[in-house]
Amino acid sequence: MPPSAPGNSPSAAFGARPADSGAAAPAAPPAPIRHAERLDPAIFDFPVEKMRSGYYSDKYFVRARDLLLSRGRGPSVTMQFFQKRDAVVAGTDEAIGMLKLCLTEGYDFGDLEVRSLRDGDRAGPWETVMFVTGPYPAFVHLETLCAGVLGRRTRIATNTRAVVEAAWPRPIMFFPARHDHWRVQTGDGWAAHVAGAIGVSTDAQASWWGSSGIGTVPHGLIAAFGGDTVAATVALADSLAEEVRIVSLVDFDNDSVGTSLAVARSLGERLWGVRLDTSGTMVDRCMEGEMGDFDPRGVNPRLVHKVRDALDAEGFGHVRIVASGGFDAAKIRAFEEAGVPVDQYGVGSSLMRGRFDYTADIVMVEGRPVSKAGRWHRPNERLEVVE
Repeated sequence: MPPSAPGNSPSAAFGARPADSGAAAPAAPPAPIRHAERLDPAIFDFPVEKMRSGYYSDKYFVRARDLLLSRGRGPSVTMQFFQKRDAVVAGTDEAIGMLKLCLTEGYDFGDLEVRSLRDGDRAGPWETVMFVTGPYPAFVHLETLCAGVLGRRTRIATNTRAVVEAAWPRPIMFFPARHDHWRVQTGDGWAAHVAGAIGVSTDAQASWWGSSGIGTVPHGLIAAFGGDTVAATVALADSLAEEVRIVSLVDFDNDSVGTSLAVARSLGERLWGVRLDTSGTMVDRCMEGEMGDFDPRGVNPRLVHKVRDALDAEGFGHVRIVASGGFDAAKIRAFEEAGVPVDQYGVGSSLMRGRFDYTADIVMVEGRPVSKAGRWHRPNERLEVVE
């Protein structure tokens, strides 16, 4: 398992403002994380026998394998994987894990030559991300699975990278777990990690690099305390170790300024931050009387300024502001260009959008160029041989 990357441990989950360290942040965000060692295939917990049998594969690949095996045909082919957009690649370790563990019975990984980019590498449109060369019946059934994990993980990594770069030097929290099936959490969390997200919301999302999830005071806990945000936040703070940073949601009563001040007065230095999460269909109470020249709904720049000013006026300058709810790269970039005093962003459903579909083509058979019209062998010197 790769070591934890800086800023991706629970204790650093809600990182300090750049000014807190006393050093200026770099002008550009660091490159995506590229671990020196590939993930151990065992970490993926594949249902190996089902994958090997073709249970998750497009049926035509399973039938093609059965036909080739029945006729004793096992030509050596080269399969080429690519996608059609500028992207941050992820899912290569997962695909390689399938090739190591789930080949057709009677074959093993030593029968293949695999060359690949690494998770965290950038790739251009049509650039080859992976070559798999070997007996076609050995891995024909894995085309569906490999293309699928590459496509999904690359989508998450690329979308996450876009918001990381838009927000820099403010950190990004990866919070989309509630927007998709629980089974995708582990790999999606890894993809967000290599793209530079500094924290994820579930232990599953953090498991592949040995970290754990982070979180704030949820709306449900506030409801369980009778709608009292202060009581819920104080209770949570009392139940957790001092090093755990307490961040309170402050939109339960649709009074972000009033609730932020109430929580700050009760917790003092123990309160690390407040999270603004006003629904995009709601107008916070502090906006009343100011509408007319801006969109007052949801978490907007004026709301953030009002909360910041109110906290500072009462001596709570140490309390950070985390903004969430409807944020994507464009909205974050607009906030940053306007100098809105957000310390961190929580991003969710927007990270699931878009298409980074992979195509897998046979481009060589027995060392000779053979491919469908419009496709051809595209060598890539950046690919590394997988041991």
